[in-house]
Amino acid sequence: MNHTNGVEEAVAEAFREEWGQVVATLIGVTGDWDLAEECAQDAFAQALDRWRRDGVPRRPGAWLTTTARNRALDVLRREAVGAAKLREVAVLGRDRSSYGPDDDGDDSGVRDDRLRLIFTCCHPALPIEARVALTLRTLAGLTTPEIARAFLIPEPTMAQRLVRAKRKIRNAGIPYRVPPAHLLPERTTGVLGVIYLLFNEGYAATAGADLVRRNLCAEAIRLARVLARLMPDEPEVLGLLALLLLHDARQDTRVDAAGELVTLEDQDRTAWDRAKADEGTALLETALRRGRAGPYQIQAAIAACHTNAPTADDTDWADIAALYGELTRQMPSAVVRLNRAVAVGMAEGTEAGLAAVAELEREGELAGYHLLPATRADLLRRSGRTQEAAEAYRRALELVENDAERRFLQRRLAQCRSA
Repeated sequence: MNHTNGVEEAVAEAFREEWGQVVATLIGVTGDWDLAEECAQDAFAQALDRWRRDGVPRRPGAWLTTTARNRALDVLRREAVGAAKLREVAVLGRDRSSYGPDDDGDDSGVRDDRLRLIFTCCHPALPIEARVALTLRTLAGLTTPEIARAFLIPEPTMAQRLVRAKRKIRNAGIPYRVPPAHLLPERTTGVLGVIYLLFNEGYAATAGADLVRRNLCAEAIRLARVLARLMPDEPEVLGLLALLLLHDARQDTRVDAAGELVTLEDQDRTAWDRAKADEGTALLETALRRGRAGPYQIQAAIAACHTNAPTADDTDWADIAALYGELTRQMPSAVVRLNRAVAVGMAEGTEAGLAAVAELEREGELAGYHLLPATRADLLRRSGRTQEAAEAYRRALELVENDAERRFLQRRLAQCRSA
């Protein structure tokens, strides 16, 4: 590896690990979301040049935060309206420097800029979709196209949604803090949604070379743990943490040594992280004892069915199909119904699954979503209809964005052709 490539990899790794913290810190210091993102981007661009010349710093995150903060102050000094903003920043800086080790300046008791950022983004004044999208952009550094794909909407629509959300936060004077305990419930749905989608983007990246982005999964689990400590009596918070741990327990077996996707039924179950699986199962049981089973607890129960089955043949597909039926009643989304179609196909036979997929195809809500034809293809392959399966795999290949998933679909297509 040459020096240039090494620096580029170091900057890329720093972006994955530090973007959210840098942006969150800058928003806390300046109160200006656009300026925070702009200066964070500038700091990463500077890192490419400076680190080639001076070497990668021992603490890349601190270097990036300092560089971005200095850039933000320079911008504010040059602006005609900067004087008032600089005074505000100076006061804020003094206020923050006076906090004790257990005091973050608000009454939540949580000292975490990234959690502050999530709660700010998830203010009830913002539409739920905007709350989730804005946090994925500012905290995880996801691009607008990546977020648009996660929401299955056009990129221009998502861009406008992000602009309007930032404007609303600025114009409404929404505070940058974790709210007091009595206001937490009204933000919970949005916050859980953000953490869930953050993990999803790490667990199965919408695009790019890697199927898994481990840093996003780790950050989502970290935030879920913080939230569980903040709201220990909220069963859906425990359910979400359980869900993430149960999925993450299988993380190391989802791709092989060559980076190729390995399906759930073919994964080496002896390599699953039993400590995470057991912790997730215990959290789920605690949550379910509260008697208020919500969507995250149901999804965690589905994940537990998979993770706790000794072999793929031991999977209780009838139970999973029933759980998806309940989840569909609580969350009547097309994606949930597609997952239920898979479970029905495994529990009741491929024809039942194909009928459920056909209904989704007629409705058209998932047009352009590669997993719809991929699911149809898998059910057809299992039923021995390889020619029809090959056609469905070709359709899925036209839509897939992730390289690892594309190669997997290509292998399945080749198997159908050879059959």
